Amino acid sequence: MSAARFGTPLSPAALRVMLLGAGELGKEVIIALQRLGVEVVAVDRYANAPGQQVAHRAHVIDMSDAGALRALVESERPHLIVPEIEAIATDELARIEADGLAEVIPTARAAQLTMNREGIRRLAAEELGLPTSPYAFADSAQQLRAAIDSGLGYPCVVKPVMSSSGKGQSVLHGPDDVQPAWDYAMSGGRVQHGRVIVEGFVDFDYEITLLTVRAVDPASGTVQTRFCAPIGHLQVHGDYVESWQPQPMPADALRHAQDIAARVTAALGGRGIFGVELFVRGDQVWFSEVSPRPHDTGLVTLCSQRQSEFELHARAILGLPVDTALREPGASAVIYGGVDAGALVYEGVDAALAVPRADLRLFGKPQSYRRRRMGVALACGDDVDQARARAKEAASRVRPRAAD
Repeated sequence: MSAARFGTPLSPAALRVMLLGAGELGKEVIIALQRLGVEVVAVDRYANAPGQQVAHRAHVIDMSDAGALRALVESERPHLIVPEIEAIATDELARIEADGLAEVIPTARAAQLTMNREGIRRLAAEELGLPTSPYAFADSAQQLRAAIDSGLGYPCVVKPVMSSSGKGQSVLHGPDDVQPAWDYAMSGGRVQHGRVIVEGFVDFDYEITLLTVRAVDPASGTVQTRFCAPIGHLQVHGDYVESWQPQPMPADALRHAQDIAARVTAALGGRGIFGVELFVRGDQVWFSEVSPRPHDTGLVTLCSQRQSEFELHARAILGLPVDTALREPGASAVIYGGVDAGALVYEGVDAALAVPRADLRLFGKPQSYRRRRMGVALACGDDVDQARARAKEAASRVRPRAAD
């Protein structure tokens, strides 16, 4: 895609991009696209999602409904479709791409594989031969128990094959955990798929997200792979609560991580940013997962990189040059809703922004849950430790409460 093809939004010459999923990550992608003069259509399963609040147009549909998805694409006629969530009729996306209605980012095949943990794990372990944790798939609690007993053992991790942000994920420590884990996985999947992956536990030192960008090189005109500095993160119940960049790691481990990320993203193809999740112990690296879109832990790049992961994604999908350079150490800390309520008000924003070199992103989600991510504090520092301390302090000063 050439910059010469860009037009004016809301005109016949506009370059139109449709985001399927318009949460907080999609919102930042939309803002980045609009800064480049792109007309953006935001689609989500509920009204007034964060990205819909800043898009040119918004639609609410069940994106797992193939007929509804095709009808919307035929009506809006986007040039590019950018999946941002898992609950999408990916087979229909492949047909839309094959019929020439739009280009899917990074590709329809990548969306099909990565929206389902079974597809991406089989690609990584069985086709590419990448190191992964031992794993099995199960269609019932009985199969899950049998897979664990046959060699995976305890502790182990169970995840729905289709979910995001740790939803439905459990760590099992013994046989009594099997049925509750199965029930939780069934309630936490984005699509009622009735299937889980169970992974043997890897004794790792830390885990990272390696943001990997496939973008057009202006000199050669070919798609090349670039890497951001590794991002460290802390998870609770499978959901990230802190991230920081850069994560210190040995040179050999970083080289192995980049090799794994390059191989899996090349197999998926297309353009854009990929969040590659990896386990690290010493110089050893194991592949965990990959998302063909911005990653929640990458929110830290809003303060730490010259171009955030959202700007990198926007530029890459448009065929523009990218710069993955780290600007300075940074960190993010999640702000939870803390209450089950509709609209929130946020107190303490002034106090949070008084923390040195801190910033906030309040996502504007129309409904709060106790453990729903409603915002994030960002901070930079002379080193990662200082940045983390500042981000956590800023987050702690924000006090969400139900609106009167």
